[in-house]
Amino acid sequence: MPILPEPLRETLEMVADLAEPAADPWWIIASAAVALHGAPVRDVRDVDLLMSEDDARRTLVRAGVEPRSDQGTNKFRSAAFGTWLGASLPVEIFGGFEFAGGGGWTHVQPETREPVAVRDKTLFVPSAAELRAMLIGFGRPKDLARAELLRS
Repeated sequence: MPILPEPLRETLEMVADLAEPAADPWWIIASAAVALHGAPVRDVRDVDLLMSEDDARRTLVRAGVEPRSDQGTNKFRSAAFGTWLGASLPVEIFGGFEFAGGGGWTHVQPETREPVAVRDKTLFVPSAAELRAMLIGFGRPKDLARAELLRS
């Protein structure tokens, strides 16, 4: 189990409970996933929970958050999106997630799914290599810096 700051650990435990009823696979991605891989990321300000579009909508409703289509930015968009504020850190829940790159919009659907234990809870992350490629694809300076932390 990676050593995590208390607010992140507490939030991840709550996310595991929130995501447990999901019908489809789900993942923690971005900075929290980098931390779950044991890399020394210092700036985890939220937890990104990637789910199928249907599971994202159901999970948001269960969390008391009105699901919405997120037209996003010129870089990111989701078919279902919402932010749950019921934990120590905000949790961004999204499904149908895409990012814009040189070849247009890319749907984010990890192929790998690795379990990580946080106390008595299990969370799932893409492999370090797949997460690194995803972060490089996002292309923002903070994502590129996190990708470097995953270099093997």
